[in-house]
Amino acid sequence: MARPLLFLALLCASLTFTACDGLRIELIHADAKANRTVTERTRRATERTHRRLASMGGDVVTAPVHWSETQYIAEYHIGNPPQRAEAIIDTGSNLIWTQCSGCRTSSTGCFTQNLTLYDPSLSRTLRPVSCNGTACALGSETRCARADAKTCGVLTSYGAGAIAGVLGTETFAFGASPSANASLAFGCITATALTPGSLDGASGIIGLGRGALSLVSQLGETKFSYCLTPYFSDASNTSHLFVGASAGAGANGSTATSVPFVKNPSDDLFGTFYFLPLAGITVGEAKLDVPASAFGLRQVSPGQWAGTLIDSGSPFTSLVDVAYRALRAELAAQLGGSVVPPPAGVEGFDLCVAVAQGDAGKVAPPLMLHFNGSGGAGGAASNLVVPPENYWAPVDEDTACMVVFNSAGPNATLPTNETTIIGNYMHQNMHLTYDLGNGVLSFQPADCSSL
Repeated sequence: MARPLLFLALLCASLTFTACDGLRIELIHADAKANRTVTERTRRATERTHRRLASMGGDVVTAPVHWSETQYIAEYHIGNPPQRAEAIIDTGSNLIWTQCSGCRTSSTGCFTQNLTLYDPSLSRTLRPVSCNGTACALGSETRCARADAKTCGVLTSYGAGAIAGVLGTETFAFGASPSANASLAFGCITATALTPGSLDGASGIIGLGRGALSLVSQLGETKFSYCLTPYFSDASNTSHLFVGASAGAGANGSTATSVPFVKNPSDDLFGTFYFLPLAGITVGEAKLDVPASAFGLRQVSPGQWAGTLIDSGSPFTSLVDVAYRALRAELAAQLGGSVVPPPAGVEGFDLCVAVAQGDAGKVAPPLMLHFNGSGGAGGAASNLVVPPENYWAPVDEDTACMVVFNSAGPNATLPTNETTIIGNYMHQNMHLTYDLGNGVLSFQPADCSSL
């Protein structure tokens, strides 16, 4: 992982003791904050998944998955005196950013957010980054219009649109009280053109990708983890993000599955993501007849790559076409007479069963994801069990539907239609630890509300 120079590397000398022990950040599901029903939450997540896949078609070349369809929100404070802000956590992007007071929804297309816009004029700790500043050269998200420009700009595109503003450094504080402070480079955004509803009312993004501007890189850490409470749990059951020494803590005695990351391609956009060596899928006792090459990292056109990604910023999982069709056919055969059409008015699903809310596990089988060892064909393999409740969701009181989708959906183009994305619904009640120093991702079943 690339690390910033001392200007950005936030070592323990510049943090409080609490931060040196590692950051612990509470996360709340956006739909739980709004007190939506189970059915409404499923519908919203499904709509976001389909919008994401559709938004990535067209003539604009973008990386295969970004934060545009996500739900887990972190609260933090920015500036001195501190101002409240909210951000979506996203392993599929790098930049930390928030909308600023210069952003006006009527004139620049900025989106409505839950909290008051961050006002840089009220902060004593904001520092603009110049074009020749170290931070301005750390990623593709930053640029200067002219060689003599004084302020480093931010201009970057995502699946849901684009954002623009300026780069600065500011004091950030995470947790219930603003006591563990860190100086971070961030985007002060003054113009956006994003799909409506992309951020669920949050103020911006906390990028957790591999790039130098991500939260993990700026803190100089090599490990982070998160544990996501179920979509349909009470809003008081918060999820947590851990960065640094606290990451991976709270072992509960359950067995962890460790998977090596696949080495990233050198093309800039695709160097952000966390690729995994998925090799196959078993449904109950039946292994799908899908070649491992369908999931492998490969170049699909000049400068564009497809493979298997794990992404906290995607709600539901999407499989490449050959795997999706095999999964659906096998499940339909195993479920037999339990299969029913989607309820009237419910769209976007093509495999549903008659079952009471919360009882999908009584009908549907678990999945097992098979991973190669050593990030490729060699080495010891590992397997991850996905319980039915992590890939089926209730759509009404008497029906549940499979929430795994086809990457080759309407309007999908390269590389999206050749990419498998393991979305955050499959991460529920799993403690995921990203050990970047050792190049390993670990999954450990957990009661995430208790961490």
